[in-house]
Amino acid sequence: MTDEQMKYPVGKFTPPASYTDDDIRYWINEIKMLPGQMRQAIISLNDKQLDTPYRTGGWTLRQVVHHVADSHMNSIVRFKLALTEDNPTIKPYEEAYWALQPDYRLPVESSLRILEGVHIHWVNLLESFTENEWSRTFTNPESGQTISLKRALGLYAWHGRHHLAHITETIRTRI
Repeated sequence: MTDEQMKYPVGKFTPPASYTDDDIRYWINEIKMLPGQMRQAIISLNDKQLDTPYRTGGWTLRQVVHHVADSHMNSIVRFKLALTEDNPTIKPYEEAYWALQPDYRLPVESSLRILEGVHIHWVNLLESFTENEWSRTFTNPESGQTISLKRALGLYAWHGRHHLAHITETIRTRI
């Protein structure tokens, strides 16, 4: 893959026109499986390999793992806010600046554990949803969009797949 293709190795997220029960089950399963898939993908990498960027100017694989943990921690908070408040406005964050913080140089084990714990809670929560809860929303102040939890589920399932592909494609082509 070229550097340009590596930006979106599974393509950009495109929300479906409508959401089926099969979509929801599939995406919940993707959320459930991601921590193990990510651990399996990076388990044999050494520090030098973890510090390989997935594309020129892109994050290192280490930063990708830490980012996914941070992103998915934010996501479960967004889901819980939407469940407990009427269309809350979420707090965006500067992902690129987070990736420059000292904790992004730590070994990846801590973020893999965070991801595992967050996903256990998140999947349990998702599997309990009623149709009404799937229709709950939050607002993103950067885009101005009101986002249903169905759409957010699809987005975060894509997000995990997207970053897992950054890792697996880098291992396949650069390591």
